[in-house]
Order: sequence, then structure tokens, then C-alpha cells
Amino acid sequence: MTFTKEKKENYFLSQPHQPFFVLAIINAIIMMLVFALANNGVITLQVSSLLFHTYTLIYGLFLNVFTGFLFTTFPRFCQSEVLKKEFYIQIFSLNAIGSIIFIVASMTSLYMTFASMILLFISNLFMILKLRHILKVGTSPAKEDPYWILMSCSFGLVAHLLFIISLFYSPLENLAIKTAFYMYVIFLTFSIAQRMIPFFCYSTEQKDLRFVSTVFVFMILKTVLSVLNEYSYVKVAEIVVSLILALYLFGEFIRWKLPISKSEPIIWVLILGLLWLSAAFFIDAIVLSAEVFLGISFYYLGVHALGIGFLTTILIGFATRIILGHSGQIPNTTKFDVGIFYFIQVVVVLRVLYSINVGSSLELDFLFDISISAWIILFLLWGGKFLPILIFGAKK
Repeated sequence: MTFTKEKKENYFLSQPHQPFFVLAIINAIIMMLVFALANNGVITLQVSSLLFHTYTLIYGLFLNVFTGFLFTTFPRFCQSEVLKKEFYIQIFSLNAIGSIIFIVASMTSLYMTFASMILLFISNLFMILKLRHILKVGTSPAKEDPYWILMSCSFGLVAHLLFIISLFYSPLENLAIKTAFYMYVIFLTFSIAQRMIPFFCYSTEQKDLRFVSTVFVFMILKTVLSVLNEYSYVKVAEIVVSLILALYLFGEFIRWKLPISKSEPIIWVLILGLLWLSAAFFIDAIVLSAEVFLGISFYYLGVHALGIGFLTTILIGFATRIILGHSGQIPNTTKFDVGIFYFIQVVVVLRVLYSINVGSSLELDFLFDISISAWIILFLLWGGKFLPILIFGAKK
């Protein structure tokens, strides 16, 4: 009689979100550290620091969070079969290899940087093709939200291509950044949040059927105007669009009657992130007004209010819930988790203070390093708790 030893499954690769979340956390720390070193003259980049900063955050951090989340939830949205492990492992491998090559190449070789971006673009393409297939074969009759999610991912793919071309044709860099930021990471996060957060809050209020499509139209306008805002009259139009978005979003969110004061932290942090979306567009309108009427630039203040206040708050909130729920734990938060949620807001404030410093000529440039350090500490703390769970599973 012979006995065969059963091969133990690798927990780290057992669910789609786990490897992608791990890669996102690592990239958030390493790529921001490289950016800080470059801005302090310690290392020299082969690409512009703005391209490095935006590309690494969008396609190194946020793309991996989105991929892990959508590979887990999109089949449920569409009532389709779950993804096969072989497929998402291949996508993860391409993302990991591409990220490593990009980090090294961005300091050594422009052409190797180009090659790494092509690799990441191919991975991005196959990810979207898979989502399209899931939407097509899914049996769910309610496909509006998946449609907008896929639409936003498609904008992200187009912007990804623009980033690659901008390596050798820099006039496209601004278009790539604005398209990726507004139409991909912001609109995609909004599309997911407006579906999931009312569900988590047991909101019974009927949403405006034209809500997402209306926001989509104004986000297109916002993107186009932000690309062309070298002229004052264009900035004035952008101010109007930002104000409309701020008021329209806030009015709809209030109408949902989300219980922010009566919710568990895992819920109120998501509601807070949602409210940041409206607040950030209002802040953006104020910042643009200062540029037009006072001639004062507050150095991407509105962008960082969106990127950290809305985007990072929502994604860490969602990711925390997914990690806890899919590791067999009750999705309740500890005091440490709540501290992380508050610390995100500290990071927002620090980055806002740096922008105010630039606009006001206060010469408090050390705030730049402090805000970056706070970002790195945020992901070190969050990753320190959740990386072991993602890799090895929760302790029994």
C-alpha cells in the first residue's frame, strides 16, 4: 500500500484579492520612497518626477487594488463564474514583474522603463478583456453598474497607452495624467462606492437613475477643461463644473440618509470617504478661483484632496472590509483599525498644509517630506497588520 501526501494549497494565492493587495501595499511604500529620494536629489530618474509619481500611484498602487477587488466582486455583480486561479496568478505575475522592472529601470534606463510599461499595459489589457467577458456571459439583468465600472477601466487603459507614448512625446503627459486620474481612478472608485456603500448601510432610498451617467458627463467636462486650463476663461468654466459636481454629489449623498453617526467604523469610514468626494470638488473650485482671481497657486491641493481624502479613504476602508470578511473574520474593526482610518485624514491635512505653504510662500518646505513620511507610515502600519493575514491567513 502506498500513501500520497496531499499538496497543501498556497493560501497567499487562494483568493484573487490577496496577491494584488499585497503588491499594492508594497508598491505604495517603495514607489513613494523612490519619489521622495528623487525630489531630494538623492537619486536621478530617467522620467519626469510628475510622470513617475502619477504613474506609480495609478498603475502600481490603485490598479492592483482595483484588480484584486474586481476579480473578487465583479463575477458576483454579473452573476458569473468565479475567476480561475491560473488566470489571476498570471495577471499578478505580470504586474509584479512589471513593477519591479519599472522601479529599477526608472533610475537606470528610459528604454527599460518603456519595456516595463508595455508589460504592465498588456496585463491591464488582459484584465479588462476578462471583465468584458464576465459582463457578457453574466446572467444578472442589472448590468448598469458593471457597465460604468468597465467604462472607467477602459479610460484607464487608454490613459495607460498615453502614458507610454508620453515617454517620448511629453505633450501627451498632461492628457494622460488627467484622463487616468479623473476618468479612471476617481470615476471608478465612485462607481463602485455608489453601488456598495448604500448596500452596506441598508439604505432604502431610491437612487436617481441618471445619477452615475450625470456624474460621468461632468467628469468628462472636468477632464477636458483641466487639460486645457492654461486660459483663464477655461479655468472659470472648470470652477463651475467643480462646483456643480460638489453640490450635486452632496445633495444625492444626503438624500440617501446614510447613518454616519450611528455606524460601525468599517462603515462610517466609507461614508466619510464618499463625503470627501463632494468636499474635494468644492475645495478644487476654491483653489481654481484663487488662481484666476488672486493669481495664487496652491500646488495640486484639489487633486490631493481627491486622491487622499476620497480615494485613499475609500480604498483602505473597502480593502479592510474585504480582507477581514474573506479571511473568515467578522468585519469589525479594532481600535488600531480606527486609528488607521483617522490617520488617513492626518495624511490629507499634512498634504493640504504643504499646498497652502507653497501658495502662501511660507517657506515651510519640510512639510513635503513630512507628508510623504506620513503616507509611508500609513501603509507600513496598515500593511503591518494586514499583510500577514493576506499571505498566511487569520490566526485561528
